[in-house]
Amino acid sequence: MKWANFLHIYQPSNQIEEIFHKVVSESYKPLIQTLKDHPLTRITLNINAALSEQLLARGYEDLINDIIFVADRGQIEFTDSAKYHALLPFLEKDEIVRQIKLNQETNQKIFGSVYNPTGFFPPEMAYDPALVPIIKALGYQWIIIDEIGLNGKVNQVDTNTVYSIDDTDLYVFFRERNASNLIMSALVRRERDFKELMGQEYKRKGYMITGMDGETFGHHRPGLQKLLTGLLISDDFEHVFFSELPSQIKQHVQVNPVVSTWASTEKDIERGEQFLTWKDSQNKLHDMQWELQHLVLNAVKSYAGTSEEINLARRKLDQALASDHFFWASARPWWSLEVIEAGAWILLDTIRSIPRCRLEIIQRAEHLYHAIIALSFEWQRTGYIRNIYGQYRETPRIPFKDNTIGRGEPWVYRAFIELMKNAMKEATEKENFEEAILWRDAIWKLETKNDIYDAVHAVDILRKQITNAQILDMIDKYRREYERLVSGQPEQRE
Repeated sequence: MKWANFLHIYQPSNQIEEIFHKVVSESYKPLIQTLKDHPLTRITLNINAALSEQLLARGYEDLINDIIFVADRGQIEFTDSAKYHALLPFLEKDEIVRQIKLNQETNQKIFGSVYNPTGFFPPEMAYDPALVPIIKALGYQWIIIDEIGLNGKVNQVDTNTVYSIDDTDLYVFFRERNASNLIMSALVRRERDFKELMGQEYKRKGYMITGMDGETFGHHRPGLQKLLTGLLISDDFEHVFFSELPSQIKQHVQVNPVVSTWASTEKDIERGEQFLTWKDSQNKLHDMQWELQHLVLNAVKSYAGTSEEINLARRKLDQALASDHFFWASARPWWSLEVIEAGAWILLDTIRSIPRCRLEIIQRAEHLYHAIIALSFEWQRTGYIRNIYGQYRETPRIPFKDNTIGRGEPWVYRAFIELMKNAMKEATEKENFEEAILWRDAIWKLETKNDIYDAVHAVDILRKQITNAQILDMIDKYRREYERLVSGQPEQRE
């Protein structure tokens, strides 16, 4: 099976130095070392220029040279993006183009001729059809977005088909959630487990596309870089670049993707709230953050003096457009007082850097800055954040037990429990104890209704591992048993 593996690495321009060094040591260096040690491994990589610039400034010329070395050896396909990780659908065309060109120019300066991307990664996979003509005009041939962007639903992508956007020759590749989350969530720890858990799907796929944050491996999840290495060097996959897929897959279809991000849910899209994590209409912090950003943007762009006078403020504004502080103010579940303050401060600092800026504009910016900080501390102090987080944890999905037994279909629940017990037994017999533990834990979660917290649900994993016929046979077995035992009266005998 062909596998196009996309990794995204990024650090905000104001990242704390200790954290920066830690991420480089735990994630970036091991990743590039894997590529150096295994010349046949290949990845598609997005490295925002905000990170590249810091690597150079903070003494990591050796890592930069290693990236150049493996890229020159044909192991890395780069994508372009927005230099400072701005949420592009909320910017006007000139700002979008500026962010992209800054990214391209900086990375070409640092990495040289090996940096020649043909694909584009919008930060947060934030897609809007308005981006298409801009991306096309800048010369890109393909874009990667989340699978939910195909039509607002998940599990709809045909992996024996390559897609392009209606009335264009811009290819669009859809990141697969299940495959990506299986790896990122550490549900598997060995490459053979990943293949086994994919089950029948492994045989049916024409290709697989994963999209993951590079920091997941080693930094966010210590030890998970070993799984990534195992997958990258595995002979079970034909590792391909995204740009190679159109010539390797015969069937091509044009589509019109919907507005979405890789955090969007089907319900978000139905409600028109695709950007909920960054712009929640019920979040007062978001309201003030966006007002402050618009105030600063307008103040910089309306400056009537010379370009030399506004240069400092303009450079600060570029950095201030990063999406991080909106993300960390969402409280669903992401929350960081430090990042919220840093984001508000750089916007305030930008407006203070504008020569002869009107006093009332500066005062409004200062008011918003202090209001953002005050409300953030109030939410933290009063327990509001804990309450929001609790609500978030409870709402992702209905427990499978309630979705089956609670809806009058106990045979479905019993069938899946038995199938998982069988899978656990088979894994134990193969001495694949990690997979056996996965099924043991999955059964416990289903029984205790803790399955609502899983990024990848055990039932979804099971559906990919065995055939539909096996599932239907087991369900039918339990349905017949249920019908044989159940009374015709609503009251059940003891």
